Amino acid sequence: MTIHSRISTDFAAPAVPRATLPDSQMATISLAGLAVPVVKGGLYDRYRSNPPLSAIAAEDPDIDLSWFRQIGKEKVDMGFESFSPNFYYRSRRITAVFTADLQRLQDLMPAKVLEAVHPLRIWPGRGLVALTAYAYDCCDNDSCNEIGLSVITSRPGSTGRGPFALLSQSLSSDLWGYVLKLPVNTELARVRGVVGYNLPKWRTDIRYRETEKSVIAEIFDSETSRIDVMFEGRKLGRLSNSGSLVTNSFTNLDHQGQLTTGHAISRQLGHASSSHADSVKIHLTEGGLSAYIKALKLGRLVRYEYVPLFQSALYAPRPL
Repeated sequence: MTIHSRISTDFAAPAVPRATLPDSQMATISLAGLAVPVVKGGLYDRYRSNPPLSAIAAEDPDIDLSWFRQIGKEKVDMGFESFSPNFYYRSRRITAVFTADLQRLQDLMPAKVLEAVHPLRIWPGRGLVALTAYAYDCCDNDSCNEIGLSVITSRPGSTGRGPFALLSQSLSSDLWGYVLKLPVNTELARVRGVVGYNLPKWRTDIRYRETEKSVIAEIFDSETSRIDVMFEGRKLGRLSNSGSLVTNSFTNLDHQGQLTTGHAISRQLGHASSSHADSVKIHLTEGGLSAYIKALKLGRLVRYEYVPLFQSALYAPRPL
């Protein structure tokens, strides 16, 4: 099996103008000393990450809010005043986990982070990366789309680095990673992520759409406005609706160079997985993110996850 059955590099990338709301529908707020545009009268404009659940129910009566009623929020200083955790009430995602060049992954992680965690080794010379496309349809930050590219790592303090460490994380639904890239399509999500969570975010156009058989995420190059990466995943059948909880944690450095960790707990209300190579298609171009992915030397698809409905609580980072 070769990577070319899933990853193509001959994709034509037409220029597409960025989709934005007209100025009349936007307001400007001050966040971390920056002027940030937000949706006028939206959730963030009105409530600054702490909306009452009654406001969510009024906007979308079909959302099941029972899980969020069990979770308390607290005021925190994240470089700006906010509330933790941040709630994502209705979201979708697709995730593809590939093998990648282990040495390259190690080279991309800061030395201080490598003192705490290491890329998991699936077999000699090969680690794992996860590419995820998120559509946050209703959250405390209004709505936004996001693309995550992460190294799958050991837990802090763990000596296990091989397949059994990965199996242990999978069985406990407690997954760890180091985030390499995290583009988003709103300035609010970018500023909150960079300042508050120490994450490598930048703003660019990201389109998330669905066909009868597939979910397609299109990531545009922020400099050329052309399609950079297209990530397509199959809509899988036999969805599990168990509401299972999964914890995703990350380790990184704060703005003072100190180790921090953050995590999100997700309630999966519809999900299915596959390891078939034809579940995923990735089209790469000459864009910046495509070049970065090519350098990882992706190999075999290890796992594909189709999650058409999930909820999440993202906690503020803390020192590791």
